[in-house]
Formats: sequence, C-alpha cells, structure tokens
Amino acid sequence: MNDWAEIRRLSVAEGLSQRAIAGRLSLSRVTVARALTSPTPPTYSRVATSSKFDEVADSVRALLEDTPSMPASVLAERVGWEGSPSWFRKQVSRVRPETILVDPADRLNYEPGDQTQCDLWFPPVNIPLGYGQTGSPPVLVMVSSFARYAAGIMVPTRTTGDLLAGMWNIIHSGFEAVPRRLLWDNEAGIGRRGTLAEGVTGFQGTLATKIVQLKPRDPESKGIVERMNGFLETSFLPGRTFESPEDFNTQMSNWLTTANQRVHARLKARPVDLFAKDRAAMLALPPVAPVVGHRFETRLGRDYYVRMTSNDYSVNPAFIGRMVTVSADLGRVTMKHGDGLIAWHDRVWAKGATITDPAHVEHARTLRHQFQRPRPMTPPVMVRDLADYDRLYGVDFVGERAS
Repeated sequence: MNDWAEIRRLSVAEGLSQRAIAGRLSLSRVTVARALTSPTPPTYSRVATSSKFDEVADSVRALLEDTPSMPASVLAERVGWEGSPSWFRKQVSRVRPETILVDPADRLNYEPGDQTQCDLWFPPVNIPLGYGQTGSPPVLVMVSSFARYAAGIMVPTRTTGDLLAGMWNIIHSGFEAVPRRLLWDNEAGIGRRGTLAEGVTGFQGTLATKIVQLKPRDPESKGIVERMNGFLETSFLPGRTFESPEDFNTQMSNWLTTANQRVHARLKARPVDLFAKDRAAMLALPPVAPVVGHRFETRLGRDYYVRMTSNDYSVNPAFIGRMVTVSADLGRVTMKHGDGLIAWHDRVWAKGATITDPAHVEHARTLRHQFQRPRPMTPPVMVRDLADYDRLYGVDFVGERAS
C-alpha cells in the first residue's frame, strides 16, 4: 500500500516517468504500470477454504445455545474434537458471541427529586464492637441520582428494623426531604421477589414515597450507588483506623461532606450545589416519624432479661411475669410496661453479650431475700352473722317490731 501511494505521488506530483519511478523505488516497470492504472491500493485476499472445525461447528453452536457458558474444553469433549486444543478454543471464541443473548443498556435520564439509589457496603476492616469482639457491620449508602449527592451510615445488622432506621436517619438528618422513589435490589431486609418485608410498607406509606425493588441482572439501574461504594473503598477507607462504629460514622460523615463538594467528572458540577434543586423537588418530611428499629412484646421471665438481636439486656425485676414492650433504634434499647419506662441500655453491636444494670441486680437480691423469708401466719378470726342465731332459736325480731 505504501508503494502504491508513493508511485502515484511521484507520477502526479513530481511528473516522473514510469522508468524513473521504477528506478527510484527499485520496482519493476510492470508493477509501476499496474499501480498507476489501479484506482485503489492493492489488497491481499485469501481464498476461503474449509477446516476441520467446520465439521463440528453446528454441534458447537447447538451446545452453546443451550449452555452459553460451557467451557471450550468441555465442548471439545462433547463433539469429539481430536485436533489442536488451542485452535479449537480460538474457533469457539468466534462462535460463542453468536449464541449469547444481548442485553442492551439504555441511557438513563434522572429528574430532580425523583429517585435515590440505596445499597449496602461491607468495608473490609475490623472495627471494635465491644466485649472483645471485632467485625465489619454493613454500611447503608444512599446516593441521589440527579445530584450524585451521597450519604451513608453504618448500622448494626442488615435486618429490616436497622435498615429502616438507617434510611430514616439519612432522609431526616442528611437529605431533610423525602425522595419520591427509593431504589433497592433484592435485599432480604427490604423484600424479595416483588414482596416487601414486614414493616417496609408502613415505612413507605408514612413517607409517601415508593420503594422500588429492581429486577435481577439489572446493574445499570443501581450503578450510581455501586460506584460510590467503590469510591468509598478506594478513597475513604485506605490508611484509616476506627475505634468503634460511632467513630466510623463520624469519620465517614466528615469525608462525605468534602466529597460532595468535589466537581463530579461527568456532571461538571458539585453535588452539593445540584442537591439544592434536587431537594426542592423532593417530598416534605412527614409530620409523624415512621416506625423504625426493632419492637416486640414479651413476658418478663424470672431471670429478668430480654433478648434482642442475640444480646440479653436486663430489666427491672419488679416487673417479672408482666408484659414488657422492647424497642431498639441504632443506639439504644428501651423497655416499657404500659407507658412507663422501666429500663434502657446503650445498644451493643457485639453478639452473644449480656448487658446488666447493677441496680437491677441489687433490686433482684432484695426481692429474692423477701421471697425467702416466710411470712408469719395469723390465725383467721371467725365473724358470725347475728342473724344466724335468730334463725337458730326461732326469734323473729322483725315481726315483733311490725306488730
């Protein structure tokens, strides 16, 4: 191709003869003559010939249509291939795309206030949880799709109560408004297979929002929050140490404040500036807070402890045998009898722990001592109705008075 171009340049631009061109380029005059008469560069085309793979190509396609991910080594065994394994793999790589179903990804446009994407991030760090335990609790991450404004909070567990408490914390304190839609994948604490978990329906009803469960194999619809998870892991986490979940949330909150002020590469604007327009299009906060966290009723046993997410918390033993209402948010566990508060504890994120209030132990000792001391027996005093004696002796004072 280079020779063809140079021949034409020398002939047209410099006006050299075919003999002169052939001498300068060390080519034959026949080659020069053919190049000047050809309107296009010369191309090499190889005559297609059949190969041994053509004999099994149809069988390979049939197997790939049923199982697109079948390895080439298994395909070779199924079709009885005895030739070169590398040649067979090369031919299979050309055939395989023909049998794979295509899933086009549309370009998505986001309106202000319309949706916020939610996901759980599990940071690969060990955080002290108390009672000699360490762990990596889940982090709820929420990102506004329009402004790319991000917020997050570490929660004790991925149960429904804690996820709802985390969402309400971010919506109430971070966004200060309610997105019209909250996008989730099939997280068990939110719901699966199109059915919301218990308590989620009431949560979305109180906020007047809609929780959308995405279909499987639809990563594009939640790609914004998943990219934020990766950004947290590569830009926030490295080089940091944490003393507790509270310390983790404090450091992450401070970092997100700075991150939301950076210029977004695609939007060419700062998320914190775009979020003002985003918030204006969201719904107002509800007049009544939604029911979040954990809540259940139980009868207090003789050991005066109640179990909440694998931990045991002490209760005032004076209420043994009575119904107790236990409720817990992200930071506190409270126990009530009726409307009265009878005990509370800071919530422990460790597992299998026993949390005891010394005052409850002392009160239990007093009650046990009173129970073990026998009460003095007082003989009953018989009091007889005087009318019994009147009937016994046949006296009728009422009739005598009447006469």
